[in-house]
Amino acid sequence: MVALCAVLQTGRVDKNYPLVVGHTGPVLDIDWCPHNDNILASCSEDCTAMVWQIPDHTPTRPLSEPIVTLEGHSKRVGIVSWHPTARNVLLTAGSDNLIIIWNVGTGEALITMDDHPDLIYNVSWNRNGSLFCTTCKDRRLRVCDPRKREVVAERLAPHEGIRPMRAIFTREGNIFSTGFTRMSQRELGLWDPTNFEEPIALLEMDTSNGVLLPFYDADANIVYLCGKGDSSIRYFEITEEPPYVHYLSTYSSKEPQRGMGFMPKRGVDVSKCEIARLYKLHERKCEPIMMTVPRKSDLFQDDLYPDTAGPDPALEAEEWMEGRDEDPVLVSLRDGYIPPKSRELKVARKNILDTRAAPRRSMSSCDGSNLPTVLNLCYLCVLLSVLLPFPFLFPPAPCCSLSY
Repeated sequence: MVALCAVLQTGRVDKNYPLVVGHTGPVLDIDWCPHNDNILASCSEDCTAMVWQIPDHTPTRPLSEPIVTLEGHSKRVGIVSWHPTARNVLLTAGSDNLIIIWNVGTGEALITMDDHPDLIYNVSWNRNGSLFCTTCKDRRLRVCDPRKREVVAERLAPHEGIRPMRAIFTREGNIFSTGFTRMSQRELGLWDPTNFEEPIALLEMDTSNGVLLPFYDADANIVYLCGKGDSSIRYFEITEEPPYVHYLSTYSSKEPQRGMGFMPKRGVDVSKCEIARLYKLHERKCEPIMMTVPRKSDLFQDDLYPDTAGPDPALEAEEWMEGRDEDPVLVSLRDGYIPPKSRELKVARKNILDTRAAPRRSMSSCDGSNLPTVLNLCYLCVLLSVLLPFPFLFPPAPCCSLSY
């Protein structure tokens, strides 16, 4: 089950609040589409991923019919991640160690990769979506080219500890990773994927059991590190000058976090010099945490808000499959972000005889206040206790993400 709440909504949620209830097993991951603020992808222990059209108005009854169901995994699906620049391209990864890339506009599987011998911890696309990196239970960090269906670079044990790792691509194409040392100290690293022999930077943190989840702001080149069970959020700036990863500050609170979500840059309040907003999940509530930069002037701060990735895709799925790569289409936040009109996701089937209005189900054929937009939705509104036993299944997302 998934619950959707408006960001400005406060107070207790009614026990009869309408939910998204299409899955038959616990929901393990969700991801908002970066190109359509009304589209949500989810995955579950029921071995499926589903794509939902969230209405502009507040739902009055539970949503139980996805616009497309993606069936191709033989075991539970723990990761969903939208392509950053191509429309309707969605990646899923499951406990069957498969990665499948789908065109949700047709409901078809485009690519299947079986290069991972063990459980995949997380997946992160690079800025233009030409590559993605993964961390795996076999202690390897891999860089994959999905259209060539091959691993183009890999590093064994970038962190010597055996506990789970996380890795994300930075704006410059480097890889930022978190893990553990042999002595169980938490550690972060910065790597050049073209030369995995030596890290660009390697920094020991502290001793704790919580896996550090990185949330990355590509515009400011800042990484926010949150660990389950921690009561603090540490943030670092990544630069091209030594020591490359610079500690900035720490946000501390009294209560530990059970999960954390990250608002895309389009959702921050530029009038308050807000540069990032996180959503902290407590046991019984969700708390917004706003990161602001004090400024005396009320004018727009150009240095804080460079043009950021907007909702328009740079490519269609077919163009991406043909080998084209494009950086995200940027928008200015000078006048505040104005969301576009809601667009409906249409699923086109190749079988022209299939004219049923029922939700489409697709099998993998590869080898092997209202709720006007996603920016008015809380990314940590999935207050589902069933998710909490699976902390290793949740990757940070390059944009909208939910992590436990």
